[in-house]
Amino acid sequence: MAFVRIKQRFPEMRTITTDNDLLLQRHKELEGLLGVKIYFCHPYHSWEKGMIENTNGEIRKSIPKGSDISKYSKRFIRGVETKINDRYMECLGYMTPHEALDKYRKQKKRRVARRKKKR
Repeated sequence: MAFVRIKQRFPEMRTITTDNDLLLQRHKELEGLLGVKIYFCHPYHSWEKGMIENTNGEIRKSIPKGSDISKYSKRFIRGVETKINDRYMECLGYMTPHEALDKYRKQKKRRVARRKKKR
């Protein structure tokens, strides 16, 4: 399952916010499986997920809406992912998503190391 692979790659993920989609009608099971809380946006309230809408717009520059994604190579998809994650973002203090995640993970390692040292 794709969500399980995503959770393995990003174990710090605590929540998922999504549209009201039929694919997530068993969201309670998914919450239990992943150990995350799933939230839903209100229908036709795109402003509730502005960052997602903005990111989708950036992705659509490389992969048009309605495209058969299976026609794109994994290398191409990874390239789009890298392009998205290497953008400087005001909401991240002008860091890239990669930089923000690296910073978070380093801070977490330091906190864990300090706790172990105190024992």
